[in-house]
Amino acid sequence: MPNIKSAKKRVKVTLKKNLRNRMVKSAVRTSIKKFEAALAEPTTAAAQFTATTSAIDKAAAKGIIHKNAANRKKARLAKRLAKAAV
Repeated sequence: MPNIKSAKKRVKVTLKKNLRNRMVKSAVRTSIKKFEAALAEPTTAAAQFTATTSAIDKAAAKGIIHKNAANRKKARLAKRLAKAAV
C-alpha cells in the first residue's frame, strides 16, 4: 500500500477508471453478442448493427479501445451483416 497521499489518491482513481473501462468493454462485447444473435432476422440485425457500432464508437471516443480496433470490429460486423442479408 502506498504511504504518500498522492499515491493513495492515484490508486483510488485508477480503480475507479478501471471499473468504468471494464463496464464499457463488457457492454460492447454484450452488444456484439446481441448482434450475432439477431443475424437470423435481417431487420432486427440492421437495427442491432446500428446500436452496436454506436457502442463501439463511444468506447473508441473515450479511449477505452483503440480507434483502429474499433474500425476493425465495425468492418467485421458490417461484413457479417452483408453476408446474412444475401
